[in-house]
Amino acid sequence: MSSSDTAAGKRVSGTSERRELIIQRLRQHGSVQVNDLSAQFGVSTVTIRNDLAFLEKQGIAVRAYGGALICSGPTPGAEPSVEDKSALNTALKRKIAAAAVAMISPGQRIILDSGTTTYEIALLLRDHQDLIAMTNGMNVGSALVDAEGVELLMTGGHLRRQSLSFYGDQAEQSLLNYHFDTLFLGVDAIDTERGVSTHNEDEARLNRRMCEVADRIIVVTDSSKFNHSSLHKIIDTQRIDTIITDEGIPAESLRELQRAGTEVVLVKA
Repeated sequence: MSSSDTAAGKRVSGTSERRELIIQRLRQHGSVQVNDLSAQFGVSTVTIRNDLAFLEKQGIAVRAYGGALICSGPTPGAEPSVEDKSALNTALKRKIAAAAVAMISPGQRIILDSGTTTYEIALLLRDHQDLIAMTNGMNVGSALVDAEGVELLMTGGHLRRQSLSFYGDQAEQSLLNYHFDTLFLGVDAIDTERGVSTHNEDEARLNRRMCEVADRIIVVTDSSKFNHSSLHKIIDTQRIDTIITDEGIPAESLRELQRAGTEVVLVKA
């Protein structure tokens, strides 16, 4: 293994960081080997195989003999839990969240969709003043409970424990009573031809309602979600005003988005 590899010789603090570094290596080299990763991180081959199985579940990698290959095609998959999502690309999500918060001014009215990236946005908003924020995310709302300068609105509705998000008629009707400046929309998958999509039909319907009541739609997602599609479409990518993502975005996706007039804000991986 070359000394120039991203994580060579680096001590990692836990499962989340190790998996992020494996993803980086997949992006750099297109494949990884179990024995190499085991030696690199000082963990058992069983642990590495569990990591690769997890990444395969997320549609990031495809396991092969002795290792795994990066997954480059659209691959709808099972919906991961919030805990699983939180273990992936945490550092990138925080950078994306910081870029999103930089776009929020005092006096604005925003919607924060449920999700782990929007949760990171909420954490950074706790010291903000003169802000109205509505969310359907239980974890997002919890992050803003002590934010005295943020007027917090919850959509209410039925709780999906898999995603810690509220949905249903009550949630949709609550949105119709308001008008917002900006929606920060998290996504499960994004493809320039298939649009923005998610695993759950009820959440897709609520997300579409969010898009209807906001002047500006900002998608916040790390680049691993590109060139994938989930079952339920939310909107076409042409309707997105801004996407905040990282430099790992596929070159063709970046060109297509810019050609369509979508602002793309890139953070460093």
